[in-house]
Amino acid sequence: MENKNITLFGKENLRWMIIGAVVIILGLFLMAGGKSEDPNVFSVNEVYGTMRITVAPILIMVGLIIEIFAIMKKEKSKS
Repeated sequence: MENKNITLFGKENLRWMIIGAVVIILGLFLMAGGKSEDPNVFSVNEVYGTMRITVAPILIMVGLIIEIFAIMKKEKSKS
């Protein structure tokens, strides 16, 4: 009886999953942004900047698409 190591995802799938997770974390980091110099002053440009409103959500969506790709990708057969 052979003792085969059966894994759910292959090495390439895990690599794509890590890449997707890094892209999602980068998007969340960009969405969080920085702190205001004066907490009593509301700065429209800091809150509604292009980085927080456009770039960060796009990065999160791209990361989710990469994760879906990583899960659905089939390994190449070794024959």
